[in-house]
Amino acid sequence: MTAEFITRSPEETEALGRRIGAQLAGNEIIALFGGLGMGKTAFVRGLAEGLGIDQNEISSPTFAIVHEHEGDKTLFHFDMYRVESWDDLYSTGFFDYIGNGVVVTEWSENIEGALPDDRINIEISAPDHDDARVFRISGSGIDGCGLSD
Repeated sequence: MTAEFITRSPEETEALGRRIGAQLAGNEIIALFGGLGMGKTAFVRGLAEGLGIDQNEISSPTFAIVHEHEGDKTLFHFDMYRVESWDDLYSTGFFDYIGNGVVVTEWSENIEGALPDDRINIEISAPDHDDARVFRISGSGIDGCGLSD
């Protein structure tokens, strides 16, 4: 299954994340793909709120690599921008987090070969020069996320 959504503001991007977060069981892997300024962190803020986590706690984990957030469900928010090798990836403890909460990875392009097959892929692009973003959501983990309606 593939779903596509267009958001036109950071608030709409957060609302999409919130909608998806509210449908998650709590152990999914979400791989975000998209360049700088595409709205990945805004999406994760909404996702966190949908998981019962205070969205004001959400910021990009660029320097920390991973931020852990507790709410109704647990969120592990990774930024893989500076991960360049398998050694770098292993040093983050990434594989230990899988199955222990919702794992969201920004800059998934850098670790795509290490991601499990059972995941939700979200490719974010900008169709023009305003705030519009296209979210193309696919993967075997998409079932049950309430995106078909």
